[in-house]
Amino acid sequence: MSFFTHLGTYLLMLKGMFTKPENWRMYWKELMHQSVEIGVGALPIVVIISLFLGAVTTVQTAYQLVSPLVPLATIAQIVRDSMILELSPTVLSIVLAGVVGSKIASELGNMRVSEQIDALEIMGINTKSYLVMPKILAALIVIPCLITISAVLGIWGGRTAGNMAGILAPDIFDVGLRQNLNLYNINFALYKSYTFAFIISSVSAYYGYNVKGGALEIGRASTSAVVVSCILILLADYGLAALLL
Repeated sequence: MSFFTHLGTYLLMLKGMFTKPENWRMYWKELMHQSVEIGVGALPIVVIISLFLGAVTTVQTAYQLVSPLVPLATIAQIVRDSMILELSPTVLSIVLAGVVGSKIASELGNMRVSEQIDALEIMGINTKSYLVMPKILAALIVIPCLITISAVLGIWGGRTAGNMAGILAPDIFDVGLRQNLNLYNINFALYKSYTFAFIISSVSAYYGYNVKGGALEIGRASTSAVVVSCILILLADYGLAALLL
């Protein structure tokens, strides 16, 4: 399939989601189920990665700032801005593309191969709306929350690592943390979070929903979903930085 064929099918899938639900309670239950699956399932890896990202950033920043003219509090500013602007939104989204994206693609792919989607359509249910939309909405709700948690944990991990390594005391870190804080950086991180969440969920749903074949094709679809999501995340990261910063 060519790029334009993929794009047309993708847009048709998104367009087909916007219909009146047959049963609001059923759709709400599916949305809550997907939110729990995505959020709780990805939380442990988010916590581990965020803590070590903050810790490594603190240690490497201290290693590079060798001049005695640079205040130690500057380390905290660099860690704070690095976690908020880039590390938490982008690096974590790439990890979530593997964790969440592959799950969405394989789940929908398995339903397509086992003809569960066909059975739902015979029953008169709009499968694009019932299966795809709750996953995208859940990702738009949960992934920005995970990225916010990641930024907080990353900064705390950097503070703890700086204290344990004897690089800078917690009170000095706290001083730097409050200096020259630009609140727009937080808004920018949220813009990226929602954009990346939509990319991960919609691209993965597209590849899973349109699987043709058997179990082997499900694995290929999951791999393609992760690869394409990561590439689009990096492209969107550059585009948003060029436009909004």
